[in-house]
Amino acid sequence: MPRKTMIEAIRDGMDVMMERDDNVVVFGEDVGFFGGVFRATQGLQAKYGKSRCFDAPISELGIVGSAVGMAAYGLRPCVEIQFADYMYPAYDQIVSEAARMRYRSNGQFTCPMVVRMPTGGGIFGGQTHSQSPEALFTHVAGLKTVMPSNPSDAKGLLISAIEDPDPVIFLEPKRLYNGPFDGHHERPVTPWSKHELGEVADGYYTIPLGKAAIRRVGSAITVLAYGTMVYVAEAAANETGIDAEIIDLRSLVPLDIEAIEASVRKTGRCIVVHEATLTSGFGAELSALVQETCFYHLEAPVARVAGWDTPYPHAQEWDYFPGPSRVGQALLNAMEP
Repeated sequence: MPRKTMIEAIRDGMDVMMERDDNVVVFGEDVGFFGGVFRATQGLQAKYGKSRCFDAPISELGIVGSAVGMAAYGLRPCVEIQFADYMYPAYDQIVSEAARMRYRSNGQFTCPMVVRMPTGGGIFGGQTHSQSPEALFTHVAGLKTVMPSNPSDAKGLLISAIEDPDPVIFLEPKRLYNGPFDGHHERPVTPWSKHELGEVADGYYTIPLGKAAIRRVGSAITVLAYGTMVYVAEAAANETGIDAEIIDLRSLVPLDIEAIEASVRKTGRCIVVHEATLTSGFGAELSALVQETCFYHLEAPVARVAGWDTPYPHAQEWDYFPGPSRVGQALLNAMEP
């Protein structure tokens, strides 16, 4: 299979769906002629025309609001918000309109739309280009929330998201956009990782929403992670020598509860790792879920490793989000008698 970056895989996923379905439209700020700030839509306007891939005004509220109307009309919009930090003006449209369309219309209308957003830090983008707001979406009934960790998953999950009859928030970790990541470095490492996560099948394929993946099989402790933190967890497990099982959630809502339960009941221990701030982060939901469903199998409290409860610190961002040392220490603490 050809090797692709996550950006190329995401572009491929949109290309596949635009070719298969004339109702799929792509738009957002600078996504047309320019190809997007990260070039995720490069070439789509030239191939499909300005009516299928086009630029929108600098108005996130307008972009998402228009997408809601298009989806209700029968189109399948896939819109880009340049950075997840910019989604706040559109949050009302996402929550009050898109998420409630099916319920408030008593099933007469659905809202088959995807909102793509680059998320997370690692590029020294500062407070307005580095946030991880996934918990704001997982809290909203009617929304599905996805965050891939590798190019192959990104393409398959995006195709599933575009085909889904309901709104999907598709969060793309910026640190993984242009190649593999070893859990340490600021920029992608070469050559491609031993797992060849850059291999992406040509053409149409899907990865179902709500199915986690085991990235590292182990028996001593379960690590729940998603996005960039999958690689950080793997680096921490390798450096500590702890036989950790790493679960890549991929889909936060719907969540693969069965995979989580099976792993924790096997290992008896669990830590949760995410880049967003600790308080009210998605890790709190995961921790509560593990306690509720696996309490009698646990040999230690569920621990969380996350970002600081502070505004995003530009100069200290590589200390802000979990690295292998912080995750490794959590692994060691959880293994204590």
